[in-house]
Amino acid sequence: MLTGEALTNALVDKLNDLGLPNMAATLDALYRSERFLKLDHLSLIAELIEPEYQDKVSKRVNNRLRHAKLIGCPQSLDDCIDSGSREYLPCGITSVLSSLAFVRDGLNICILGPSDSGKTHLAKAIGIAACKEHKVEYHHCESFLEDMVALKNVSYEKYERKLKLLERLDLMILDDFLLHTITDEREVKVLFMILEKRCEAQKSTIVCSQREPKSWASMILNDEVSANAITKRATKHYTVVINTPNNK
Repeated sequence: MLTGEALTNALVDKLNDLGLPNMAATLDALYRSERFLKLDHLSLIAELIEPEYQDKVSKRVNNRLRHAKLIGCPQSLDDCIDSGSREYLPCGITSVLSSLAFVRDGLNICILGPSDSGKTHLAKAIGIAACKEHKVEYHHCESFLEDMVALKNVSYEKYERKLKLLERLDLMILDDFLLHTITDEREVKVLFMILEKRCEAQKSTIVCSQREPKSWASMILNDEVSANAITKRATKHYTVVINTPNNK
């Protein structure tokens, strides 16, 4: 029977064969440290597991960030505070949102403000934080709707599958919402369908817009009925207004 260093080396080899390199490296380092004989059994197991666990969690989060199209983005909720360059209203709203309770509760957020006010920064910061526990997707609204209409024309079956995937997302972010007028009725229908299905499934959606919701009807084929239905769903819960010195 192997003992001591021989047993440790054999265990290290087996852990590497099992695809647990962090655990293997930790065991090797611990065995050669002065602390090894002082650790109780549970503490030793905890120290072996922790690096492997953290590595798995990191890979999972990075995969979610990559899927969300947020990998490598530097935005942080720590930067989303009132300052001389911007003010978030209502007061304290970024602290409320940073808890991510709205994602768990399936609530929507509408972020309003002029160009370069920090709407995208806040939305991406929320999305990045949410990827630690949730499935997220970030999209530019205009190109997203165009792609969805094109997919629907090419293959309705694939379009239906995509809708189901979008419905199951914990958080969906639509940036530059109604930046330009929607002139294609098919895009209006797709937008309404997505917002409707996500509301029914109690899944969170964030929309970022430079335009006040009262002007959205003029951006949606002047179709007041569709505009009201879309506005009602997009602004159903939280509305965040970002003020800058130029628009106060």
